[in-house]
Amino acid sequence: MENILFRENTSRRTGKDVIISNITAVRTLSEMLKSSLGPRGLDKMLISGTSDIVVTNDGATIVKEIDVQHPAAKIVVEAAKTQDTEVGDGTTTAVVFAGFLLEQAEKLLEQNVHPTVIIDGFKEALEFSLQISKNIATKINPEDRDYLKKVAYTTLSSKFFSSGKELDKIIDIAIDAILSVMEKNGEYRIDLGNIKFVKKRGESIDDIQLIKGYVLDKEVAHSGMPKYIEDAKIAVIDFPLETEKGEISAKLSINSPDQIKAALDEQAKHIKEMVDKLAAAGAKVVISQKGMDDIGQYFLAKKGIMGIKNVARSDIEKIAKTTGATIISTFRDIDSTSLGYAKTVEQKDVGKEKAIFIEGVKNSKVVTILIRGSTDVSMDEMERSLTDVLSAIRNVIIDPYIVPGGGAFEEELAMKLREKSVSGKEQLALEAFANALEEIPTTLAETAGLDPTNSMVNLRSLHAKGLINSGIDVMEGKVVEDITKLNVIDPLRVKEQVLKGATEAASAILKIDDLIAAAPSRQPPQQQGGYPGYGGGYGGGYPPMMG
Repeated sequence: MENILFRENTSRRTGKDVIISNITAVRTLSEMLKSSLGPRGLDKMLISGTSDIVVTNDGATIVKEIDVQHPAAKIVVEAAKTQDTEVGDGTTTAVVFAGFLLEQAEKLLEQNVHPTVIIDGFKEALEFSLQISKNIATKINPEDRDYLKKVAYTTLSSKFFSSGKELDKIIDIAIDAILSVMEKNGEYRIDLGNIKFVKKRGESIDDIQLIKGYVLDKEVAHSGMPKYIEDAKIAVIDFPLETEKGEISAKLSINSPDQIKAALDEQAKHIKEMVDKLAAAGAKVVISQKGMDDIGQYFLAKKGIMGIKNVARSDIEKIAKTTGATIISTFRDIDSTSLGYAKTVEQKDVGKEKAIFIEGVKNSKVVTILIRGSTDVSMDEMERSLTDVLSAIRNVIIDPYIVPGGGAFEEELAMKLREKSVSGKEQLALEAFANALEEIPTTLAETAGLDPTNSMVNLRSLHAKGLINSGIDVMEGKVVEDITKLNVIDPLRVKEQVLKGATEAASAILKIDDLIAAAPSRQPPQQQGGYPGYGGGYGGGYPPMMG
């Protein structure tokens, strides 16, 4: 019948085999990220097709960089990306927890528990977990710097610079950056887009700086221009200060040198007119999205105006926002009301490179973090780490609840779930959800080099005594009664998003019991692909996780 219904070479798989196949693909992805979990987690080296190298333990970066082929694994990748978009942290945990849930679901499927029963049980467990999570959490004052430091410390503890004097400096810079861009109008609003990163090679990681203003990774257009302007009025333009080339090609017949001079003078006159108008409006700095030719640079330098050319549109928009300028689209629109202001605009040497520092701006809700490092790899990882810690601090300010880290939160939820009673086979699904939660402290114990069985026995015993903050101290390699005394805490918002994202992804995969794959498009034999058993390619194994 299928041959009548489908196009030739279309393949179809149904039933439990499809679910098991999808679960195995997700577990493969989960196992890969599992060893990156926690402060003792290891890094992954990702090499792209163009030989670009990324070394990271950041879950969001790993799932974005690898070329996941399997359609079921892609569902979990999307959940991880949502985790990153919503809260900016916890992506590794989200993928790993989805894998743990599906591992437990597979055991229930082998006991002939229907997928719908498992899904309903998981959803009930999720709802119950979200209800009691507020009871486990502690409400804090979102402007209490000590709590913000603790949250930042926990987030950064799994990063490559997790010890040493630079850690305190990085945490202080992250908190200062968040507090600088924070707006309080009845409720807290924090736009992380107002925090810019500029990376300059040289010095070391601990030479990181926070600049209250905007740093532009450019230099002045001409050596004759001033390098420092005080009380700067800034024109932000998106038209070129150069001779415009017509859209239609034209030939100019010239009979004498005087005619050449007249043609050049006419071009120069037009550019001079634009520069004169900028100067008359009071501009001391001109920042252009487009180019500036030699004539334009000459006239600007002669007027004592600093010119910066070929600036990216995103930078142009942020500079306008930062300085209070209006982007000028044509030279006819130039006037003093369009200009922005900064206390100083200066070209500074940063190592062997140069950058433009715009400080003392009207909109002080914009800051720049200047990252230094000996290699691009270390600076890129620093940027990823800072993005995570900034998100964590933002989360705890917006939703001021914290929970104990080190697996304490997950173990307490698991214990409470086991105490809950429901009818029928859904009780098995609740138990499975609790087991999946316990896999997180188990993994933390494994990455710390501890015996996972002994660690979990001790952890369960302490939680049974009512010590809800007992967790695994991975740095010292032991189970402690109160992990919060070691400043190991997490924002509740991140934990809740992990639970929601992973449960939704796992439920979506368990609902799929039929897979119909169209015949692969005609390609050269060496490129022909497909999914295992889905209509060709890969010889029956699982598709490669990385391309």
